[in-house]
Amino acid sequence: MRTISITIILAASLFILPSLSSSPSPGELLTTGHVDEALQFLEQQVRQAPNDAGSHNMLCRTYFMMEDWDRGISSCERARDLDPKNSLNYLWLGRIYGEKASRVNFLAAAGLAKKVRTAFERAVELDPDSWEARADLGEFYLEAPSIVGGGKDKARSQANALMPLKPVKAFWLLGRISEKDKDFADAERQYRAGIAATHSGTRAWVELAIFYRHNSRLDDMEKALRELENAQVDDHLALMDGASLLVRTGRDPQLGIRLLRRYFSVGTVEGGPAFRAHEYWGQLLERQGDHRGAAQEYHAALQLYHNYRHAQEGLRRVEH
Repeated sequence: MRTISITIILAASLFILPSLSSSPSPGELLTTGHVDEALQFLEQQVRQAPNDAGSHNMLCRTYFMMEDWDRGISSCERARDLDPKNSLNYLWLGRIYGEKASRVNFLAAAGLAKKVRTAFERAVELDPDSWEARADLGEFYLEAPSIVGGGKDKARSQANALMPLKPVKAFWLLGRISEKDKDFADAERQYRAGIAATHSGTRAWVELAIFYRHNSRLDDMEKALRELENAQVDDHLALMDGASLLVRTGRDPQLGIRLLRRYFSVGTVEGGPAFRAHEYWGQLLERQGDHRGAAQEYHAALQLYHNYRHAQEGLRRVEH
């Protein structure tokens, strides 16, 4: 990456990069979005211990964060083969198969979709109390055609199983089913039921905002995100997801920045890597004409993941 007074840039940045202990674990590196360090650490670890399923799973998740689906699939399959009784290995394998499937032609996607279903079903079989596995399986059933094992009745069954495990995800899935049925009034009721069930938690508010965006109700989306801003944080990632909605719709950059500031203050999570949050922040500042501030955020992203394409593109825009 460009090295134009990085120390000064980072000191002046709107947010200081997450600090790490002298010997961070791979999990800590992923939680704080230090992808370059995580990749280097884990590649060395699997060379030294090639039969360590946990290291292969973490390496898969690192590639997932980097959107390197092919190498991620290889690592996830290796983790599964080494530890075939571990639900987590199947969960991540299903996720990365799904991402790959969304980027290939129809015939290849159909083959991968069957692998997605098999992986998620096995993840649930091995750990029936895993709300993450059930939520991902339910989403697959909802979105996939019946020829590869999809079906709304199957999705509804997972929603029912999710209700005692993770109510917000159960209502989210029920809302998605209603959207598929084009019963938008019921969909909104389901999302609002999720808000009530979680005592106004962040995840439920962002799901309602996403629903409004799907239906081009952008003013209502913004209202939901303002509620999200001060909601009880039951899901850190919801704050970054809310900011991403504002980035994508070109709405209220100041609200987006406040959501990201809160995201960093409560703590980043693996599903919402810090480098991506910095890149979103850069886009919001860029939209306001603050190119210097945007450059600082893009540089902050590249300090964590030096090949992050979106931050590289953003930096080129504001520096030229």
